[in-house]
Amino acid sequence: MSEFFAMGGYGLYIWPCFIATVIVLGGLALVSWLGWKRQTALFERLQAEPSPAPEGPSSVVSSSASKGV
Repeated sequence: MSEFFAMGGYGLYIWPCFIATVIVLGGLALVSWLGWKRQTALFERLQAEPSPAPEGPSSVVSSSASKGV
């Protein structure tokens, strides 16, 4: 078992790199998951809000079209 951890004399270099990789990938997964939760909550909150009446160019086009212009 000690031969495995020694990695042929390179264990001193391999294991810290392995641990750093696991920490970075774990942090990335955590940040991604927290961002997903935040965006999901925002999406649900926006879906629950009533939508405002349409205003702007679309209402002008529809009103001029009904006048036969």
